[in-house]
Amino acid sequence: MNIDSIRKEREKWLEWKDIKPIQDKLNSLKEFDCKYELDDIIKIDGAIDKIAKQELVDLAKMLKPWRKGPFEIFGTKIDSEWQSNIKYNLLSKYFDLEGKSVADIGCNNGYYMFRFLKNSPKKIVGFDPSPLYKSQFDFINHFIKSDITYEMLGIEHLEFYEEKFDTIFCLGVLYHRSDPISSLKSLKKSLSCGGELFLDTFIIDGNEDIALTPKNRYSKIPNIYFIPTVNALKNWCLRAGFKEFTLLEIKKTTNNEQRKTDWIKGESLENFLNPSDPNYTVEGYPAPKRAYIRVNI
Repeated sequence: MNIDSIRKEREKWLEWKDIKPIQDKLNSLKEFDCKYELDDIIKIDGAIDKIAKQELVDLAKMLKPWRKGPFEIFGTKIDSEWQSNIKYNLLSKYFDLEGKSVADIGCNNGYYMFRFLKNSPKKIVGFDPSPLYKSQFDFINHFIKSDITYEMLGIEHLEFYEEKFDTIFCLGVLYHRSDPISSLKSLKKSLSCGGELFLDTFIIDGNEDIALTPKNRYSKIPNIYFIPTVNALKNWCLRAGFKEFTLLEIKKTTNNEQRKTDWIKGESLENFLNPSDPNYTVEGYPAPKRAYIRVNI
């Protein structure tokens, strides 16, 4: 697999008719004297006139939907669907990224990668094929000016990538893969000797070595393939070649963490659950619950 040829092909996606107007505006953005804070809300601020500020707000609105965040741009809060700080704070007590080469698979707009900067990693590379999320990243990074690398590549390209990583994050991706063990093998091949993978995925309760396979949709999402028990997830990881499996946390998704805001389009968690019993999805499956794990090679 030739990664360079795939990169060149994916760059053309930024010319799609719904993306090109955004990219044109991003390419013409002025430079601003600004400062930033990389905390629960990633804040960018500085001296800016009302006209320029409104132009930035208009551009941020063109970039909807904002799934991950929150961000605050010169006083305007981008209230993302996911309060990603909750997941970040859950995981942050388990990792030390100083001096490490780090990858974020399914990085979306880069919220977690921007947060990683405070941990002084040697390098950060994000992987996500979405040209919209890449554009959101470009917008935020215009002000932060980090040296984060954003690749419009997917998990299937990882083992062919030019570098290996000390730490990989793969958050909310595995349930979208129709062959989760192959995906875990690709992640393992992308780790350096002694490397670690942090992963979260949907799970179901139970001690059996089984997984739920939704018939058509899960929480109205069509591309959810397998939802394992923790034991089944551990077996997947062992069969993929990982040696150590550590269950860090189990957490049910709440309306505090995922909800509809003015910065997204369409529905959110409250619309995906049975209104008569939110312990179940509208399809009748158990409501979303995630396991957060760390595996090592």
